[in-house]
Amino acid sequence: MKYILFNKPYGVLSQFKSECGHPGLMDFQFPADVYPAGRLDHDSEGALLLTDDGPFIKKLLDPKFAHSRTYLVQVDGDITPQAIDLLQKGVDIQGYHTKKCIVEKVENPNVPDRNPPIRYRKNIPTSWIKITLTEGKNRQVRHMTAKVGFPTLRLLRIKIGKLELGSLQVGTWKEISKKDIL
Repeated sequence: MKYILFNKPYGVLSQFKSECGHPGLMDFQFPADVYPAGRLDHDSEGALLLTDDGPFIKKLLDPKFAHSRTYLVQVDGDITPQAIDLLQKGVDIQGYHTKKCIVEKVENPNVPDRNPPIRYRKNIPTSWIKITLTEGKNRQVRHMTAKVGFPTLRLLRIKIGKLELGSLQVGTWKEISKKDIL
């Protein structure tokens, strides 16, 4: 079985086929017969796991196993302790109350520049949080931060289970072991 950690760039789809002007995974020369285990939206970046192990993909994505995923999130505004508390307790989004999660403010995270860069507004600060979830609803982090009044500007997945993105360069990948993940 093959297991690959890919640092997905902004604007790339989590599928092999290009669509609507967004490139797919076909340009990154992955081994044959691997598929994404989960997804990141085209406007999200970071850790994407690919594998040819179908039963493992099913286990990784099944909500009953509640594996963790950690994100660095740049939000619009200087996030407050009250907003962080609300996020940790769970918020109502799209008719659903999110599970409790771990959230902390991060000062000056070491993240690569994004191409294109996020919008810059001189009079409105931004801040960063690290959020660890054990569920994965569609665009969940973005909906959660918007709900507490701090919309997401940039989202990077930095960890899946115990597998960390680390210093893997944007747009590159490496083979890993199954035991590195869960």
